[in-house]
Amino acid sequence: MSSSLLARRALVASVGTSIFGVTAYFSYQLSSISSSSTDDIDIDTSSEVRVPAGANSHRLSSSLSSPVCKKCSNISDPNRNETFQKNAKMYDMEISREEAVMGVQLLRRALLYFHSNGSVLEVAGGTGRNLEYYPSNVDKIVITDISDQMLLEGRKKVRNMKDEDEKKRFKFFVADAQNMKYYGDDSFDTIVDTFGLCSFDDPVAVLKELQRICKPNGRILLLEHGRSKTWNWLSNYLDKTAERHAENWGCVYNRDIDRILKDSGIEIEKKDTYHFGTTYYAVCRPNIKVKMSKQEEMIIEEDFKEDSKGRTRWWWRLRN
Repeated sequence: MSSSLLARRALVASVGTSIFGVTAYFSYQLSSISSSSTDDIDIDTSSEVRVPAGANSHRLSSSLSSPVCKKCSNISDPNRNETFQKNAKMYDMEISREEAVMGVQLLRRALLYFHSNGSVLEVAGGTGRNLEYYPSNVDKIVITDISDQMLLEGRKKVRNMKDEDEKKRFKFFVADAQNMKYYGDDSFDTIVDTFGLCSFDDPVAVLKELQRICKPNGRILLLEHGRSKTWNWLSNYLDKTAERHAENWGCVYNRDIDRILKDSGIEIEKKDTYHFGTTYYAVCRPNIKVKMSKQEEMIIEEDFKEDSKGRTRWWWRLRN
């Protein structure tokens, strides 16, 4: 076969792949910003989704049930957690097709298969879209999310697993990723966050907290979407549609992921981007200086919390 024929075939394949990528990407974006509505969902209190002992359950329940601020921006309004509650039952059905077309499932699988091990904490775990991708060298997986309705969907998937030993690996807890004080320092070998930085009120604070509870030699695995640094027209498009997307999904998909990573002080071991620079695949490690700073904050906070007799100060009770 001549070299010119090979070159022509390579060109055709390249153009075809590019057209497919562009079509798939914008199909995903257009479907993502379309309006959606669901019926109110009752909380199934019989399910095995728990709030860990010591967690601020008042704060969690308040964030789940607060009324929507209609005058506020959906990008900055913390009440978008209400959206997660409403979307829980239809979430998988809505995004599964788009993830399959864009190859996101392969990215999830690769991130966890090659980089996760030991004891794992997953934050913003949602409906458990990563459950099937954890390798056998992972001992336990704690799935957390601010939305109990999302976690209930994940719990259903575990119940449907045929392998009883596999079921035992998973635990579900309602938790605020920014406030993991019921987990001690250096608690997990691996911490996972897939498409969660877009939904946290303060993603930098979350990453600092995750560094505290990650073991010094552990890893923090991130798969995120954000603004493109190489295609300005695409970032402009994300900016124009961000408000509507946040209203429908509770997700701010035009955040500057590079800036968030830098501000958190996290150490980046590997980082790749996909989908025209809007999907970030990052393998990170905790920064020792950040860990020490967070630990000092907690020690100072505990000193203020109790008086000389070990009693909780009255103003601390009011604070919570």
